[in-house]
Amino acid sequence: MTPKPKTILIENVNHPGQTTPVDATKYAAMRRAMLKAVPKRSPGLTAAEIYERLLPLLPAVHFPGGATAGWWMKAAQLDLEAKGLLVRETTKPLRWHRA
Repeated sequence: MTPKPKTILIENVNHPGQTTPVDATKYAAMRRAMLKAVPKRSPGLTAAEIYERLLPLLPAVHFPGGATAGWWMKAAQLDLEAKGLLVRETTKPLRWHRA
């Protein structure tokens, strides 16, 4: 029998007070990659630019060939925004930078 992965609760900036349980190891890997990929200053990067930069930073064991990286990137982005670590610019297309 395989042990159940450890989970953590993440937030969503669009739904304050609501949390979602996710795999703690995958989230931690994505969070590290996001914070390395996203610049500290405005104007920041678009979602596509962030995705391109973070793919090489992800451990292949958790994201083989980038599998599911898009979903995890969005989950981490929303959580990091809710925690005040990422700032969403009001541009078109949307851009993010670290707080």
